[in-house]
Amino acid sequence: MPVERDPLEIAARALRTRDRSRRDLDERLAQAGIDEAERAEALETLERVGYLDEGRFAEARAATLAARGRGDEAIRHALAREGLSPEAADEALAGVEPERERAVELASGARNPAELQRLLVRMGRNGFSEDSLEAAMAAFAEGGRGA
Repeated sequence: MPVERDPLEIAARALRTRDRSRRDLDERLAQAGIDEAERAEALETLERVGYLDEGRFAEARAATLAARGRGDEAIRHALAREGLSPEAADEALAGVEPERERAVELASGARNPAELQRLLVRMGRNGFSEDSLEAAMAAFAEGGRGA
């Protein structure tokens, strides 16, 4: 007896735990053996009823990454890997705390210059801009009062 593969059921199951990008759902459906036309129809249906919303996904993903100490460039890169456009990434980033403020907040946890230096290196690797790193250093030098 063949296993019935309902593309809407497969996608809905994937969406139960969190929002996902259109590309992610399309790949999941393709792995399940759903042909391109059925995948497109299922994704359009999910968008129409509001279960698949790339803007909502991008905003949630950007907020999560920002809360995990990622800079704007790292967030843009992660959203691009998810198949989102640069415009969608910019819109999502507009909804999170500005990078400079996040950098200053992270630097406020440093207890001494050596710890700050390690933190700045990590922040640089995590996609923070040079401008944001400089703001964090200035805030630290001023005693954490802000940039």
